[in-house]
Amino acid sequence: MKLKFDHITISGGVSVGKNTLMDNLKPLLAPLGWKFTSGGQILRDYAKEYVQPLASLAGEEFHKKIEERSRRLLTGPEHYVIEAWLSGFVARDLKNILRVLLICSNDALRVDRVANRDKVTVEQAKHFIKERERVNFKEWQRIYGDYNFFDPKYYSIVIDTYSCGPMETVGKVLDKLGYHNGKH
Repeated sequence: MKLKFDHITISGGVSVGKNTLMDNLKPLLAPLGWKFTSGGQILRDYAKEYVQPLASLAGEEFHKKIEERSRRLLTGPEHYVIEAWLSGFVARDLKNILRVLLICSNDALRVDRVANRDKVTVEQAKHFIKERERVNFKEWQRIYGDYNFFDPKYYSIVIDTYSCGPMETVGKVLDKLGYHNGKH
């Protein structure tokens, strides 16, 4: 089946539905030969291969190596779906990539998702989201520059998971991909 894009990136902050979208795409795209990975998995794979040098790698060098691996997957012959906060930003200048940005316009829903997923209090979930995003964005801006990494201009489609349920979200991605009930 010929689709409109060769690869998909799924980006967004804490608890916007990145993993859910990837999990919902798997049963539809895996039979077509698509592979699935996450920024966390790329990081773990890299760490397994280069255990010794990790201690001596500067933060920026480490991030650049992970970015390089992601870009290699997204320019290779195999079809990949990569779920990672910055995967769409990293792929912003690459061709034939469906760059999906997930947002959740209701912070209370994000807090609820974290509290339930991680079995923590609402206050702990609020703190976790705020701190994780603050630290990550500060580090990325140090490395990449003063970007708004979730600026819609870097993405093919932006989906608000507050107003779109999981199946509607996957449907929007499949429509943009040119996948319709297993036909092109």
